[in-house]
Amino acid sequence: MPGHRSSVAPLLWIWIALIGYASLYPFSGWRIGPPSPTLHWLVLPWPRTSVRFDVVANLLGYLPFGALLYATLLRRGSSPGRALGMGTLCGALLSLAMEELQNFLPQRVPSLLDWALNVAGTLAGALAAMALQRAGAAERWQAVRDRWFVEPSSGALLLLLLWPIGLLFPPPLPFGLGQGIVHAPTLLSELLADTPWASWAADWELNAQMLDPLSPAAEGMAVLFGLLAPCLLAFSVARPGWRRWVLPPGIATLGFAATTLSTALNFGPEHALSWRTAAVAPAFLAGLVLSALLALLPRRASAGVGLVVLTALIALVAQAPADPYYAQSLQAWEQGRFIRFHGVAQWVGWLWPYATLVYLLVRVAQADRAE
Repeated sequence: MPGHRSSVAPLLWIWIALIGYASLYPFSGWRIGPPSPTLHWLVLPWPRTSVRFDVVANLLGYLPFGALLYATLLRRGSSPGRALGMGTLCGALLSLAMEELQNFLPQRVPSLLDWALNVAGTLAGALAAMALQRAGAAERWQAVRDRWFVEPSSGALLLLLLWPIGLLFPPPLPFGLGQGIVHAPTLLSELLADTPWASWAADWELNAQMLDPLSPAAEGMAVLFGLLAPCLLAFSVARPGWRRWVLPPGIATLGFAATTLSTALNFGPEHALSWRTAAVAPAFLAGLVLSALLALLPRRASAGVGLVVLTALIALVAQAPADPYYAQSLQAWEQGRFIRFHGVAQWVGWLWPYATLVYLLVRVAQADRAE
């Protein structure tokens, strides 16, 4: 709607990145040219066999893309028919580009069936978005958003949407996002290999791997801060009133569901709730109680407290070593069917606290300029 900033366009770009990651993973073994020296490689082959999981993934993977692209084009002034046609065409071209790039990856096989399913998914998503738009869903959502949140709030809503996605990749602690700093020594060591600084990077990596386990109290504090962080982010854009007390239970429910799903994918459904240890359960309940008290804070104060909480969370997660169960979780993710999708969740989990820190700093600075 005019005069309102939307999260649709950023979500569209994030979904395009997800499609690129899923289509080109593992990004290694690139060959100089396609296997065929002629232009015949431009013609996508029809697969001899197909896996049900791949069929469903190719169809559903482009469905959100079609819906988000349709909504983005509509907000930029396109007519419904033009948005539908342009959205489907863009989906076809994007899928064709991904399938052709797979010719240069020995571990990936381009397929005409995959391209057809991607186009069908894009069209289905755009048609679903058109049906929702004609039913007035966009106006109803905007009315709800105006009642619950101030303007601008699109950045905060986008970060809140990404938070449970980051929890899908198993963190070393429940709700312990921000472990990117833990893996920085390893990444730096690989980057500086065969350089004069390789020994320094190796020493840093070795020191990072010799961390002592966190005490139960420190583990509980990390869980507490991990739950408070998205609540304070929501409070920084939420309007005053009873709705502030509804947000923490909703956020906690999303976090509980994402963590349980991640545990179930790694250790099986029978162990889905094994993450609720003796240190985690009291911290989870304490987070709910404390977030209800912090709901009384004004928006700027919520952003300020959120900065402190996120800094403490990052510091605690940086001291948490990877235990054997965590290593087993990573192995399960890397060898399962979700290998094409776990990397995106991993990066979201690594970077979410830092992106939220930047956002809250901007909120505080904007409040200073307004005063």
